[in-house]
Amino acid sequence: MIPTIKKASLADVEIIAPLFDAYRVFYEQATDITAAANFLSERLSKNESVIFIAFINSEAVGFIQLYPIFSSVSLRATWLLNDLYVAGNARQQGVAAALLNQAKLFGIESNAKWLLLETAADNFTAQSVYEKNGWIKQTDFFYQLPLDI
Repeated sequence: MIPTIKKASLADVEIIAPLFDAYRVFYEQATDITAAANFLSERLSKNESVIFIAFINSEAVGFIQLYPIFSSVSLRATWLLNDLYVAGNARQQGVAAALLNQAKLFGIESNAKWLLLETAADNFTAQSVYEKNGWIKQTDFFYQLPLDI
C-alpha cells in the first residue's frame, strides 16, 4: 500500500510525538514523550521546521523533519533533512521513499538550492535508502540531493 503523506501542523504534534520519541530512543536517548511533544510544538509554532507525516491505513508510521538553512554562495535557501523515522512495523513498505520524495517536492516548491542530510558512517541501511532515492554522497557523513534539474 502506498503511504499517504501530510504536512504537519501544531494540531498533529500528539500524532508525531510517539514517532519522534522512538526516533530519539533509536539514537540512544531516554524516552520522554512530553519533551518530544514540547520540542515539536516549539519548532512548528515558531516555523523553525517543516514536518511531513506518513500514514498507512490512517495510522501514522513515519515522519521527516526539515530545517531551513541558507547558501550564501548561491544566495538561496536550502533545507537540512535532520530527522527521518519509519516505525518498525512499516519498514520495507516504501514509507521512507515516499517521505524522501515529499521532501524533494517541498524543496522544489520552496525554490531551495538543495537538500542536505547527515547520517552515521556505519548506518548502511539508511545510506542505501538515500542513494536509491537519488541522494549523492558528499563525504563519509553528508549527502546532498541537488534540486536544480
